[in-house]
Amino acid sequence: MLQVAQGDRAAFAKLFDRHQQRVVRFCHRFVGDAGRAEELAQDVFVKLYRSAARYQQTARFQTFLFRVATNTCLNELRRPGRTAEKGEAAVEDDAIDRASAAETPDQVLEAKDVEKALQRALENMSDRERAAFTMCRFEGMAYRDIADALEATEAAVKSLIHRASLQVLKHLDALKNDAIPEGNAA
Repeated sequence: MLQVAQGDRAAFAKLFDRHQQRVVRFCHRFVGDAGRAEELAQDVFVKLYRSAARYQQTARFQTFLFRVATNTCLNELRRPGRTAEKGEAAVEDDAIDRASAAETPDQVLEAKDVEKALQRALENMSDRERAAFTMCRFEGMAYRDIADALEATEAAVKSLIHRASLQVLKHLDALKNDAIPEGNAA
């Protein structure tokens, strides 16, 4: 990013190539719409490029990148009449990836059901819970980096992730309980 700040377009192209898919995935999980996630990811990189001259290395670039991505997604959700999409659109890519690795039709259905339950859990989280959970569980970011990206304390991030994890467990438990045939319930 420091090279980009000095006008190095090739450095920006490298940053874009290296991080674009992660940002799209993050935005997708956040807003629940694949097409809009692509657009938001583009917005994130435009913002990065335009603000390159003001960039100061106070944290890891990844932290800065996800702060911009989070704020972009939050702004999108705050637009009048706009909310996170409901339904299967936000999980289709992950479900297809897991399904293609599955060996049996039952495994394919199970992977899709898990993805749907996860999406329902994400939809029921607060925006900050969703952001923290997505950065932690899907992007593998450390609590410190998430705290920096969300401009929060590590303790607050741990709390957000804990509450989000409870939402996921609740939805996975509901999936498990629904999967038990009525005659076999204990």
